[in-house]
Amino acid sequence: MAKPVSIEVWNPNGKYRVVSTKSMPGTRWINLLIEQDVRLEICTEKKTILSVEDIIALIGDKCDGVIGQLTEDWGETLFAALSRAGGTAFSNMAVGYNNVDVNAANKYGVAVGNTPGVLTETTAELAASLSLAASRRIVEADEFMRAGLYDGWLPHLFVGNLLKGQTVGVIGAGRIGSAYARMMVEGFKMNLIYYDLYQSTRLEKFVTAYGEFLKANGETPVYWKRASSMDEVLREADVEAILINCSRGPVIDEVALVEHLKQNPMFRVGLDVFEDEPYMKPGLAEQKNAVIVPHIASASKWTREGMATLAALNVLGKIKGYPIWGDPNRVEPFLNENAPPPAACLPSSKL
Repeated sequence: MAKPVSIEVWNPNGKYRVVSTKSMPGTRWINLLIEQDVRLEICTEKKTILSVEDIIALIGDKCDGVIGQLTEDWGETLFAALSRAGGTAFSNMAVGYNNVDVNAANKYGVAVGNTPGVLTETTAELAASLSLAASRRIVEADEFMRAGLYDGWLPHLFVGNLLKGQTVGVIGAGRIGSAYARMMVEGFKMNLIYYDLYQSTRLEKFVTAYGEFLKANGETPVYWKRASSMDEVLREADVEAILINCSRGPVIDEVALVEHLKQNPMFRVGLDVFEDEPYMKPGLAEQKNAVIVPHIASASKWTREGMATLAALNVLGKIKGYPIWGDPNRVEPFLNENAPPPAACLPSSKL
């Protein structure tokens, strides 16, 4: 028998039982559930990552839906357990669902939801912050000051890279990639080269319009180019010497990256995610030309509370049998704290 898992219970007499594998920011998501006759059980275990056995213990014998986290392995075993308990809904508190076997969910009749849209600007801001921190060597300079090593201005002290007028390369011009590109173009008057399987018309129109604005004001206009391959982006982007990853850890070969950082001191990297998260490959932590943060791209108060709300509404919508929301690019009505959310499942739900 699985070891009992500690929980906090809200609305103990609720008709529906929903489990959250982690405590999440804010209280709106809690209130939205209990107002709809949900008994909510929130796991209070101190473990950062719950095991499959822990989650099975949380699901128990009767469970209508689960709100889970990207650190959990939602595959055949967990969806089978949720189905046995009568569950029909699962939502990741994450923009993606790399940790979810959607085929297994379909096999057991469980709808899968995620939380896109609400993360876009916050994640792009973190990517821009890493770009600045890496290019201007902020972390190295901070450590230098804290160590009491500064004894006066020097011409060569922590010389970094200028972003203005350079070309930023973006691989993947979806919501987040496009938001990051707009920030770098408008904020630092950078040119853009991007690669995506689909043409990013809105991004291209933005850069074109901004370039015309600069030209009309007597400044050098910015320009954009759509690359035919990722290699073309890497060849032509001036900021190739700064590599930023706020997407998925495995897109970068971390062993090769460590070796490249060692051999090329002027090359810099900013990482929010890691190949074998939560672990880093040996040697990465020792590289001064690497800025590394613990997967905090979505970590603004508004965004994390919004993610919790969207995840809760994903589960609630399926339990209540609501129809699918009609506009996949508009989640604002679900986040408006001054109005009740629509009686609809989010368009991200895989039903």
